[in-house]
Amino acid sequence: MGLIGPGFIAAQHIEAVRRLGNVEVVALAGSSRESARRRAAEWSVERSYGDYRELIADPDVDVVHNTTPNHLHLEVSLAALAARKHVISDKPLSDSAQHSRTLWQAARRAGVAHVVTFNYRGNPLVQEARAMVKRGELGPLCYVHGQYLQDWLADERVYSWRLDPARGGASSALRDIGSHWCDLAEHVTGLRIEAVLADLGTVVAQREVPRAAGGTFSRASTGGRRAGRAQRRRVRIKSEDLATVLLRFRGGAKGCVAVGQVLPGHKNDLQLEVCGRKASVRWLQERQNELWIGRFGQPSLVVGKDPAILSADAARYAHLPAGHQEAWADAFRNVIADAYQWIREGAKSQARPAALATFADGYRSDLLVEAMLASHAAGGVWRKVPQPA
Repeated sequence: MGLIGPGFIAAQHIEAVRRLGNVEVVALAGSSRESARRRAAEWSVERSYGDYRELIADPDVDVVHNTTPNHLHLEVSLAALAARKHVISDKPLSDSAQHSRTLWQAARRAGVAHVVTFNYRGNPLVQEARAMVKRGELGPLCYVHGQYLQDWLADERVYSWRLDPARGGASSALRDIGSHWCDLAEHVTGLRIEAVLADLGTVVAQREVPRAAGGTFSRASTGGRRAGRAQRRRVRIKSEDLATVLLRFRGGAKGCVAVGQVLPGHKNDLQLEVCGRKASVRWLQERQNELWIGRFGQPSLVVGKDPAILSADAARYAHLPAGHQEAWADAFRNVIADAYQWIREGAKSQARPAALATFADGYRSDLLVEAMLASHAAGGVWRKVPQPA
């Protein structure tokens, strides 16, 4: 494999690939030859390129991991697909539904594997919840709700390219983390969100931005509170950092989700609860080795991650015995393992693991986000989610 865009999430891609034991990390490409060389040395990668086109042209690269900022996803992934390379893209697939549609169509024409890293699908208890729904243990579904809350943008001195519409797209919080929650809700329930009503806000309307703005999770100018005002400039933020969205699912189920990145104390607070007529099931990312199950007239249960008692679809994602905790990086590794299994089997559609998200899922995610943006822009009205075209 070769990786383009060696930033924060890139290290997780490389670690996950190396844990597989049968894939070689041969090259990476960065924004300059020197920066790529430094990162390659840090991660013990043999080759480094200052231009992504050089990496794609490398005959030893079979799979391209695209971990660039959103606005570069289109050109980088299109170039890799044109070279008939398999592509694993970090989410979101691109910076707009139109661009994601272009990528989805190009991937189908290329006949290669095309993967989006909606990594929470790789958690064994997420798959157990999905199996419970599929087996009918919850009964007809009536309500799906939850949240994805963080606080890394609570400080006005923190800035990220994700807040710049030219680099991150028109949406910030919804595209960054709301997309994860919606993908998880649809994946677990098997239902499609068909309409949305969104109320969006920008809590931190101005930010102090360093002259050379940092990346994700960085405090302004790496100097934080110590950075002098002369080293910073104030920028007006236009994208949302807080959102509440009502949902209608195909088949009649209702739902709601809260999304925010400016909420103190919430680090990576992703929660999903699915309620049916027979039972409810709830999964919390920050307690991801537990699954809460509630029933009327019976004691509620908390099921621990234990491959000995999980369904077959879920047990394949649990690699340690009961009581041995598995975490975020393990779920990410599971998604990458599914991706390379699909690649080894020729990227045939019937061979794709059921839990693996493709460019079709990435395109749908952008349709959902843009329907939410349109709902809010129209004054908070219901908007139907367009069907992929």
